[in-house]
Amino acid sequence: MNTKTNSTLEFDKILDMLADMAMSENIKDKIRELKPYMKETDVLMHMEQTSQGKKIIETAGNPPLAVITNLSKALIQVEQYSVLSPSDLNYVAQFLAACRRMKAYLKKCEYAAPEVSSYSGSIDAIETLHDEIASSIRGEGVDDRASAQLAGIRRKIINTEEQIKDKVNQSLSSNRQYLSENFISFKNGHYTLPVKAQYKNKIKGNIIDMSGSKATYFIEPASVAALNSKMDILKIEEENEIRRILCDLTEKVESQMMTIKINIEAMETLDFIFAKAKLSLKLNGIPAEIVTSRHISIKGGRHPFIDEDDVVPLNFEMNGEARRCVIITGPNTGGKTVVLKTVGLFSLMTQCGLHIPAEQAVFTMHNMVLCDIGDGQSITENLSTFSSHITNIIEIIKRADDQSLVILDELGSGTDPAEGMGIAVAILEELATKKCMLLATTHYPEIKHFAASKQGFVNARMEFDRENMKPLYTLEIGEAGESCALYIAKRLGLPQRMIKRAYEAAYTLEKNEKAKTEYSEDLLNDYPEKQQEKVFLNESIQIKDDKIEKQKELENKFTVGDSVIVYPDKEMGVIYQKANAKGEFGVMIKKEKQLINHKRIKLMVKAEELYPEDYDMSIVFDTVENRKARHKMDKKHDPDLIIKIRE
Repeated sequence: MNTKTNSTLEFDKILDMLADMAMSENIKDKIRELKPYMKETDVLMHMEQTSQGKKIIETAGNPPLAVITNLSKALIQVEQYSVLSPSDLNYVAQFLAACRRMKAYLKKCEYAAPEVSSYSGSIDAIETLHDEIASSIRGEGVDDRASAQLAGIRRKIINTEEQIKDKVNQSLSSNRQYLSENFISFKNGHYTLPVKAQYKNKIKGNIIDMSGSKATYFIEPASVAALNSKMDILKIEEENEIRRILCDLTEKVESQMMTIKINIEAMETLDFIFAKAKLSLKLNGIPAEIVTSRHISIKGGRHPFIDEDDVVPLNFEMNGEARRCVIITGPNTGGKTVVLKTVGLFSLMTQCGLHIPAEQAVFTMHNMVLCDIGDGQSITENLSTFSSHITNIIEIIKRADDQSLVILDELGSGTDPAEGMGIAVAILEELATKKCMLLATTHYPEIKHFAASKQGFVNARMEFDRENMKPLYTLEIGEAGESCALYIAKRLGLPQRMIKRAYEAAYTLEKNEKAKTEYSEDLLNDYPEKQQEKVFLNESIQIKDDKIEKQKELENKFTVGDSVIVYPDKEMGVIYQKANAKGEFGVMIKKEKQLINHKRIKLMVKAEELYPEDYDMSIVFDTVENRKARHKMDKKHDPDLIIKIRE
């Protein structure tokens, strides 16, 4: 599998979604490099881990995983013989706390998910180390509780600091006449007096600083100099003791490095498993069954990047020699490419141990998934669309074998139809000799007949509603599809004489005689053009009537006065206005009227359960002033009366 296949089948987007579910940057990087497992035992193991991880989350909630990035940086410091800072030690303690929580979390689910829960046995929370760090480090510093000596030094520092303040305050009281301000200033680590410049020689001590204007000198009184020397010594003793404590804790972390690394490995493995489980929950996925026979079966498959409200579930099957190659035909925009991408994407996801969004699925193992989908035209390489496809297909033919899945979209397109058809048949025959599983789409009717007569090939079609000219996006295996171009043209009003001419031009050649039977007789029935216009007009009226009916149905979804919840914020509101043409209902939320799309509104209590019959709803939605004004208006017209409407 290569980067182009990843991108074409949108597997790279799945990997991005999966990476977003992980906590560790290391695991995020590994996920983005994830490739299908080539051994069935590996796929089964990873699939089972995904299933058990999902079961654990459903049972016990989200796992207490830890962010390991900062911890990894701290451990590098240890390996480089550096002393860990309080912040680094905090990262170690937080990780060990997460390990303790994870062991307890997995313990709850050891019966429901024994394999994944067994990782708790690989985790050692090293509680003595955690507790020692937790009692020694607080925030970004070393706590007094770290050692009795540190606590004693800090008490002496506090006492000495108080003595210094007392001495400075005494000097402040006795020298007020020389000071510019009546308070103590802390400058460059010293308690000082703000002395007027002309009196700087009146007070004995050291000049520590001066004001910008040089009108004030900040002098440390000589009476505190000895105490400051004592303070400096205590600060050095404090720093030495802090460094000793940090060195001691770093050595203890170093002595447990092997255990911590095993913990990291276990937590990262769990991070990967739970990321897959979270993705399964997001996609409402299921584990596919893995079989050794060349068999693919999907029931109720939903492409993960099509809106849930719009997606049409896919039912698909390829099985054994009789149905090893499926050729899909049908109109454009009928969903053929979506089928290709869904089958290819699900194959990759399954072989990576991921759940897929489907009701049920069976997949075989592939040594590679090879695909040619979409317009591969390259401006920089000066390749036409056809040339690009052929170049890609040549490479696919070279690489494909009996263990490969090959997916080809619009086979033979982009060139002369007759030659394109011939090349398409040649490609299919060549790939048939490779015994690979093959899924392809085409418009050529000759290929439908080829597939119907060739051993191992089967036709399939995307269903199309010819009456309403709408694709149904439903795959039907065993039947060849039709382009429906003539039907669409006829329904849109192309004159009957032109339809007949188009039919003759398309189907008078001997090689296309068989294709005539694909069209029902009504295509060639002669309608007067005015009658045909009438048919088209009636269809337009029907479409309009359908829209009106849909609008009525929407308006009846909620009644004025209904109590509702508005998502995503889950705010309580009351319906004050029926739906407009955009499908928006008027909802009053916290006395404010808003227009909200009906999809965001959920009924809480019907109005008829809240209010008596014939209840005046203006009491709910109008101010007292408005209700009085309306009452007066009902009696007689008053040009000076104003009714304020709240938007």
